[in-house]
Amino acid sequence: MSWLERLRDGLGKTRQQISGTAGSLGQEVQEAFTRLDTIEDLEYALIAADVGRAATQEIIEDIRKSEGGNLQDALMRALTLQLEPNARRAEFRKLGFAPDVARSKVEPKGHVIMVIGVNGVGKTTTIAKLGQYYMTRGKSVMFAAGDTFRAAAGTQLGVWGERLGISVIQGSDGGDPAAVAFDGASARKSRGTDLLLVDTAGRLHNKHNLMEELKKVQRVIAKADPGEPAEVWLVLDAVTGQNGLQQAKKFHESTPLTGVIVTKLDGTAKGGILVPIVRELGVPIKFIGVGEQPGDLQPFDSQEFVRALFNVDIPKS
Repeated sequence: MSWLERLRDGLGKTRQQISGTAGSLGQEVQEAFTRLDTIEDLEYALIAADVGRAATQEIIEDIRKSEGGNLQDALMRALTLQLEPNARRAEFRKLGFAPDVARSKVEPKGHVIMVIGVNGVGKTTTIAKLGQYYMTRGKSVMFAAGDTFRAAAGTQLGVWGERLGISVIQGSDGGDPAAVAFDGASARKSRGTDLLLVDTAGRLHNKHNLMEELKKVQRVIAKADPGEPAEVWLVLDAVTGQNGLQQAKKFHESTPLTGVIVTKLDGTAKGGILVPIVRELGVPIKFIGVGEQPGDLQPFDSQEFVRALFNVDIPKS
């Protein structure tokens, strides 16, 4: 099964939430706005899919301003714009949603990616998938097992490293995660490895300690390798919906994010949560996941996502 087919299947619950609630999307835009119940149903469907009230109002207004055409097509264009940070929306409008600007930039700005998120979102597994993704594209990769507070995390990452042929910098259980990050960044620099993925703790005994620990990890990486980590990516479980978004805001306030990875989209009818993630954090979604296999994590493409959501074929360029 291809990635697009897996994505379509994974978004089935969200697709049913929107199309099943909004009713017919095949009518013309002008006709839809003469029927108040159609627009109200569409608003309810988007909110129920976790798109959020503010974004829903903007989407409805974008549809209203569209120059005629099919309601579903206008909705797809409006959703695609919402899934891009402000800086890229103007580019999309100017170029008419050209395929060459759709895919998020997943080439890291530097050499170190610090991966953060609460326990249970699949952070360690996601790091392994990212490692495989970049290796298949010619990058040399290392892991740093910085989640020393969860005994199984280091072991899990070590198993993945052995399986993928990726070197893993380990620390002792309960040890200083910042020390592991420092060693990893130093080793990457001395070896000339292209990319270091740093796992981090997802839970300490209170949120303040967790955030302070993440800041410390960030500082020591910069000491070992000035200018790094160039990327801080948050792993977020789509199933958690608005609760996950609130978590993301707290992380962003403490350790400014450069991207978000959304996992488990196949397990929720609230895939619309991607919209407020982009809208409220102002950072791009880098990767999305719809399953447990390595190939089930792929770079995020807003047009591809929206077309898969509505089960519409992507035109061949």
